[in-house]
Amino acid sequence: MQGACSEIAGASQAEVSQIKYASSLAAASLRHPTAFATVQTVRFRMNQKISPSTALLLTLAPLMWAGNAIVGRAVHALVPPITLNFFRWAIAMLILLPLASWIFRRHSPLWANWRRFALLGLLGVGLYNALQYLALQTSSPINVTLVAASMPIWMLLIGTLFFGVKVSGKQAIGALMSIAGVLLVLSRGELRQLLALRLVAGDIFMILAAIVWSFYSWLLTLPKDPQEIRRDWAGFMLAQVAFGVVWSGVFAAGEWAVGEHHIDWSWPLAAALLFVAIGPAIIALRCWGLGVQRVGPTIAGFFSNLTPLFAALMSSAFLGEVPHLYHGIAFALIVGGIVVSSRR
Repeated sequence: MQGACSEIAGASQAEVSQIKYASSLAAASLRHPTAFATVQTVRFRMNQKISPSTALLLTLAPLMWAGNAIVGRAVHALVPPITLNFFRWAIAMLILLPLASWIFRRHSPLWANWRRFALLGLLGVGLYNALQYLALQTSSPINVTLVAASMPIWMLLIGTLFFGVKVSGKQAIGALMSIAGVLLVLSRGELRQLLALRLVAGDIFMILAAIVWSFYSWLLTLPKDPQEIRRDWAGFMLAQVAFGVVWSGVFAAGEWAVGEHHIDWSWPLAAALLFVAIGPAIIALRCWGLGVQRVGPTIAGFFSNLTPLFAALMSSAFLGEVPHLYHGIAFALIVGGIVVSSRR
């Protein structure tokens, strides 16, 4: 999940007055409008209409993630899945390092908050995409994207159970509309294709990935990050990625220790690694973090259902297939679910 992402507009004092939190924290949020989500901003903005710029942010992320699924499937025979995740984030770290190397200085606030960033790195970097790449090894693309479509449900459940956020009736209706659109795409308009689906190991990996990403997104809303790092988007991302690369390296080492693997180095593999490191990693993560700050994880979760729709369209494009009517209907259902869930 750089230049395509717009900055976040700061909340006004009238908005802050609606939030029952300490005035010092609210003032900090006002001073750093481009920072990642805090509870104050999120709780207010979850009741706001989605602006075009916010919609763009939350659409770019699933567009990149759809490309990640396509590329991940294309190179699954060239590189082991956990190793692919390690390479991806190692390259992303090298790109971010010149932009925010200051966070590794001796007196950086990173070291006093290392547990927080280690947890974010574990969930958002070390685990989520590793589980997705594992899923693509053993499950069909239609099953993987179908299971991933459960993301809004997990966002709602985890927000309710662990973060004290209530689910509104409109959000529940929006979730059903959005998932219905995804099912329509995946079934190609035929119910019998859905009835023929069977869960395999890869589907379980994708369920775990959806749960992991939901926790990660909600943790972004907690005001536990030092302001010096949080107001620097590259620094905030690098703090997570650095720890995530460590986690990914440990997991990759375990992958090679328990089985025989090989890497088929080639220019297509190098191009694939560069793409997944820049697009689905840096650009998508940046856009997702800004979108979550603006409207909260619950509403943002509905946009994740655009991923299988984009993946289906990309697959059709690569296969030379003409889009069908059900693609348009599904798009209307998914967007309708987003609109309904975001209304007051």
